[in-house]
Amino acid sequence: MMFCRVKGILGWAAAAAIAITALAMPQAAAAAGMGYAVVPTTTIYPGETVSGAQLQEVEVTNPNLKGDYAKSIRQVEGMISKRTLLPGRTISVSALREPYTVTRGSSTRLIFTLGAMTISAAGSPLEDGMTGQLIRVRNMDSGVIVSGTVLADGTIHVAAK
Repeated sequence: MMFCRVKGILGWAAAAAIAITALAMPQAAAAAGMGYAVVPTTTIYPGETVSGAQLQEVEVTNPNLKGDYAKSIRQVEGMISKRTLLPGRTISVSALREPYTVTRGSSTRLIFTLGAMTISAAGSPLEDGMTGQLIRVRNMDSGVIVSGTVLADGTIHVAAK
């Protein structure tokens, strides 16, 4: 607590204004509606897909809550947990990732396009990959390892060197 000497009527008025402002701040933050946060209703373990049935939106009442917590169920639903998410605790967006489009060892299609020419071949990803990510893939016909970009439909677009 801090004390100061108040001189004269103007000093008392300023002190009263400061005190009223300090007392009104918590009520103003609550009245302003701090928004909502998403919390799990059950324990969600790493690698699990987060479903809407496991989530609940709660009103934020802690003015000190900062960071990258999820604010709506739509933002979290369908994502994969990277860490254990405990019931009643806010979900950090950095604790989630998009699901993989292709998984290591699965069968996929490689596509190489040069002008009007398109070459297609069978491939096997050497690592998991999300849409737009550059991954290494083994060409099943020749055994050559190439790099390509994962497309949304699960095919891999191989670029020319």
